[in-house]
Amino acid sequence: MTSAAASALDEAYERLHATGPEFDGWLSNHGPMAAEALVRHGRSDLVSSWLDNYMRRLEEFPRGIGPIGADWRDALGDQRRVADWTAFFGRELAEQPWQDVLNAWWPRLLPGVVAAATHGVIRVGHAVRALLTDGADDVRIAELGQALAYWAARWQTMPAGHAGASAAAAAGRAQALTPGESLASVPRIAGQSGGIADRLGRLGSMRGWPEALAGFSVPAEPEQIRARLASLVDAATRQYLFYGHGNGVMLVHSATAPNAVLRALPALETSLWAPSLTAAWAASSALTAVYAPAEPAPRAQLPAAPGGQGNDEETASGTFARAAEHGDAHVIKFTDTAVDVFARTADPDAIAAALRATELIEP
Repeated sequence: MTSAAASALDEAYERLHATGPEFDGWLSNHGPMAAEALVRHGRSDLVSSWLDNYMRRLEEFPRGIGPIGADWRDALGDQRRVADWTAFFGRELAEQPWQDVLNAWWPRLLPGVVAAATHGVIRVGHAVRALLTDGADDVRIAELGQALAYWAARWQTMPAGHAGASAAAAAGRAQALTPGESLASVPRIAGQSGGIADRLGRLGSMRGWPEALAGFSVPAEPEQIRARLASLVDAATRQYLFYGHGNGVMLVHSATAPNAVLRALPALETSLWAPSLTAAWAASSALTAVYAPAEPAPRAQLPAAPGGQGNDEETASGTFARAAEHGDAHVIKFTDTAVDVFARTADPDAIAAALRATELIEP
């Protein structure tokens, strides 16, 4: 990325860091994530005007209650403490390299991977990509601190053997299912209604959920873990094409959350890769269980990737340009992931899934 583009991202972060991580009581502030995606795909020219519009709905950064120290466990999941968590991580990142802070806190936060409908881990993933791609400076490190703080303040576990429990149940078992087959086998909660906290709370009593969660195998070798995590992102992106009509906004996170984990892997110690894959699966499968409909949309009703003589790079660039024009933060972030999948697999369904998001989500 050019220095001008990196400067545009830093300017966006500086503007956004004066705002809170949520607005209207519970909606996540997508500004830092969408701005990073726009810059990453060569649309830094749009960031300032996009923020001018988006920031009208945001709120001022909240006040703190008191410092967090050795009692940090008591503050996990307390959204009132987000300013305190931000100050805490600011101190941590001022005293240690950002990679050390990330590796220390990643396993502590990972059991709460569904925090804020997975926006905690997603924001961290975007922040890590910026640091790995563009290098560290004070503004990008501050964004990592705010992202970690949001994850900690909204930390939330799932019932019935999420993350670590499913890893223990699946350890050592050979499974023939691909990530796509595993997602297809996830049961759905009955009467899909209510907010995400209510829906996730119903997973514990759903028949077949613990088995589906535990049935996902985690390889032993780091490169196999990376490949399987990438395959999970690929499968969740394709799944959106056929099942996104269940909830166009919420189901994008079944792909963007595991992709955030995938983006963080290079900055993590390899000992953390296996639990990271397990947590990514927990997030993606949970969102599938509580939002995906039982039946797919007919193929004839779905968009197709554009044809013609253009190469893959032009197809990806044009698809992201369409997402940027659409303007919704979820569409921008999902298309960012879909373009990753298309670059990795050349599967036109990844592009079609991005186009589907522009249909299902209002501009």
